[in-house]
Amino acid sequence: MSFDLLHVGTLVALAHILGIVAAAHAILHTRTSQGAIAWAVSLVAMPYLTLVPYLFLGRSKFAGYADARRVENELLRTRAHPQVWDTQASSAGVPTQQLGSRLVHSLTRLGGMPFLPGNSVRTLVNGTATFEAIFDAIENARRYVIVQFFIVRDDALGGMLKDALIAKAKQGVRVYFLYDSIGSFDLPHRYVAALRAAGIETHPFATNRRFVNRLQLNFRNHRKIVSVDGERAFVGGHNVGVEYLGAKPPLSPWRDTHIEVRGPAVASIQFVFIEDWYWATQQLPEFDAPAADSAEPCVEQPGRDGANERAANNMHCLVLPSGPADRQETCSLFFVEAINAARERIWITTPYLVPDEAVFAALRLAALRGVDVRILIPSRRDHRVVFAASKLYAYDSLRAGIRIFRYQPGFLHQKVVLIDSSAAAIGSANLDNRSFRLNFEIMVLTVDRGFALEVETMLLDDFAESREIDRDEYRNAHALRRMLMHVARLFSPIL
Repeated sequence: MSFDLLHVGTLVALAHILGIVAAAHAILHTRTSQGAIAWAVSLVAMPYLTLVPYLFLGRSKFAGYADARRVENELLRTRAHPQVWDTQASSAGVPTQQLGSRLVHSLTRLGGMPFLPGNSVRTLVNGTATFEAIFDAIENARRYVIVQFFIVRDDALGGMLKDALIAKAKQGVRVYFLYDSIGSFDLPHRYVAALRAAGIETHPFATNRRFVNRLQLNFRNHRKIVSVDGERAFVGGHNVGVEYLGAKPPLSPWRDTHIEVRGPAVASIQFVFIEDWYWATQQLPEFDAPAADSAEPCVEQPGRDGANERAANNMHCLVLPSGPADRQETCSLFFVEAINAARERIWITTPYLVPDEAVFAALRLAALRGVDVRILIPSRRDHRVVFAASKLYAYDSLRAGIRIFRYQPGFLHQKVVLIDSSAAAIGSANLDNRSFRLNFEIMVLTVDRGFALEVETMLLDDFAESREIDRDEYRNAHALRRMLMHVARLFSPIL
């Protein structure tokens, strides 16, 4: 018995020594002080539970990776940027009285891309409308198709996408397919092999180009981009899997939003893909600039679970890519700037409410100055710890006058920001630290009163199917449940 206790004691001591070493590593290398504290405390106090997660989530050779990625991006933006960036000034004609000249200036500098006029955008509400539009665009492709998703599954929807791309490749259309190596970790080799056998350029996105680093779960490419012939581009929250069509209980029906963009902004969206493709392959994809008439709008298709198209084709759009290699924390700063710019309202829908201190402070200050601040989050959970942390942030928000709604019919996954009555942003970024600092994301900001009204109508429909929470929910919660919320929030910097 004493011999066994000696071995147990040795293992416990070894775990604590390794925990202290890992904590020191976290303090030296974690990007934020909050994240460093969260890792250090958990590694010292509970090394048996946190050493393995830190191996996957915390450790990284981030500095070298970020520098290499940043240099490549800056080189591409200098030498290979779209011609439309030279022919149309960043803020030419932007209705600054609607958005504010300072916001226009700061966001163009933050994202490194111009505000471009002459676009048309339509919302694609939920999976059926989104993938019908995407498959229609692919079917009508004449020159090239680019596809990029965080998650691609080999299920019914993934099979349809594979067949559609193979069919176009056989017609001589160039096809480029990029998927995240961790988000699509269960994508079988036969799926990729079938695409490559058809002549489709297919590559995984990985932090380290030399091999797929299965130990590095951070710095994932969370973007969802499809573009066809430089004329139509799709961005939003949907990945490729039947759950995004609402076909996977208990999270169904799935609530998500994509947009279809036509016009000069398509070149900006494609350039985001070019940067990712070049990192993954060290080659530039071969496709030309969008056609000059690519802003021609589609026929209107109204409906709750469908597509809505505005007739106007002079919308101003800014494509805002963000990622862990940015010189600034682009995603977090975008949310802070958008919230600070709001004078009447700021409505945000997000599946995860785990903001950093800067964004949370901006939200509270907006509410205190009389702005209508609303946040729509899910009532169903897909990640236990994140959901528990989100609940506590929701209750804390109420004290500042922020209104929090929980979507009732199914899981809410859309990422939408509505600013006053003039601007809306839709894309892939969540309101959490992972999107702010650890993932590559893309948002498209539109400045157009008509489109903002369309987004408002969409969100009002969502609010009508939601339940507004109040402080009594937290006060009436069991003491153990409240404690678990607080424990979960301790880990919010690394969630």
